[in-house]
Amino acid sequence: MASDTDKEGLEMTRRGLMLVLSSPSGAGKTSISRELLERDDKISLSISATTRPRRPGEVDGEDYKFVDKTTFDLMINRQELLEHAKVFDHYYGTPRAPVEQSLAGGRDVLFDIDWQGTQQLAEKARGDLVSIFILPPSTVELDRRLHSRAQDSEAVISERMARAADEMTHWSEYDYVIVNVDFDKSVRKVQSILEAERLKRPRLVGLSDFVTRLRQGQ
Repeated sequence: MASDTDKEGLEMTRRGLMLVLSSPSGAGKTSISRELLERDDKISLSISATTRPRRPGEVDGEDYKFVDKTTFDLMINRQELLEHAKVFDHYYGTPRAPVEQSLAGGRDVLFDIDWQGTQQLAEKARGDLVSIFILPPSTVELDRRLHSRAQDSEAVISERMARAADEMTHWSEYDYVIVNVDFDKSVRKVQSILEAERLKRPRLVGLSDFVTRLRQGQ
């Protein structure tokens, strides 16, 4: 379990949490996720399994665990995935074992997943879940960001824009919503949410013993 220790040596253990960032493609969740990982060494990124082809520069096991469709289906059948979804003709899923190991050890896990995956996580582990939906400031800005990435064809961008309208209808299913107008401010808001959620009483597994010792005059 992770612990926080003050100057007097007080140690408080806690259970890790699952922090989900979701957004329409281009709204900023991936950039915010990367910056959060740079700023906070108490959280690590969940590495998803996917059937999509590897893009230039991506590393198997670091960006994604790249598998074929047969392997992915076997992972589903063996209940080795916490969540899975089909996105743009490819499948994505979260391997269960490394996440459960991290949470039990007191480390937080960051998820860059869509609303379908978030719903599945909520069904299986709501107490461990903290969800944030990232919105763009406008559809015009969303379109600009998708074009500025220069990763996709016009047809794919049009498909992503159309899909965004549906994805944004799920904002009310999330614990928090951030409109990503200013990148640095959005990152700081995510950090504030994370720090507050880490202090929630149910996650402080050492709190009961600590209060018992206080009552005994220790």
